[in-house]
Amino acid sequence: MAGHSQFKNIMFRKGKQDKERSKLFSKLGREITVASKGGLPDPKLNARLRGAITEARQQNMTKDAIERAIKKGQGGDAENYDEIRYEGYGPGGTAIIVEAMTDNRNRTSADVRSTFSKYGGTMGETNSVAFLFDHVGVIAYPLAKGSEDAMLELALEVGAEECVTTPEGHEFLTGLDDFLTVREALEARLGAPLSAAITWRPKNMVAVKDEIGESLVKLVEILDDHDDVQNVYGNYELSDALMAKLTG
Repeated sequence: MAGHSQFKNIMFRKGKQDKERSKLFSKLGREITVASKGGLPDPKLNARLRGAITEARQQNMTKDAIERAIKKGQGGDAENYDEIRYEGYGPGGTAIIVEAMTDNRNRTSADVRSTFSKYGGTMGETNSVAFLFDHVGVIAYPLAKGSEDAMLELALEVGAEECVTTPEGHEFLTGLDDFLTVREALEARLGAPLSAAITWRPKNMVAVKDEIGESLVKLVEILDDHDDVQNVYGNYELSDALMAKLTG
């Protein structure tokens, strides 16, 4: 489940990992394998692979498991996955983007459409909600790395579009073409990030009432739990009370 913040996505996944560690590791491994198959096996020379490995390490995936996934991508027996983006509307007029990797388009499309319908949403055509998001690179660091002013100054120095600081941490935003360059510059100055990925970031958030929010969260959770789904993004904003209820 991913809202507008990479940090919220990280925290949500950390909350899920004990419950569904095997499924989470399967998704992380699939991303590593696809990234390895699509480029060089050296993460220093493969930005997508480096990002996948960073997230896997954040989830405590073992070094051996990561290396096996990389080797699988370089071998001749690696599965061929189609990368597909689904879009639709959830309860309360919220917009949702689903990124999937699948070896069976018909199966995955049917499952995603059925899930939208079951939990009060409607799956749309490609680009039906993408205009409500910015497709950007997001590189996340903890607050301890520096002040808001220092991070804004650093963002300008390394070529990031901006740095957004919240109580959860610092997020450096980049254009798609600048993602690798900015990430490398930030790593040289700040060390390894908490996360670094190309993501869909909502342009505006939609506040959702609690009674609608519970259905919305269920929709997002079921989508995120699907074996073929890698990421789910939404423009929803839940109340603090509902967040406490869901995570308590």
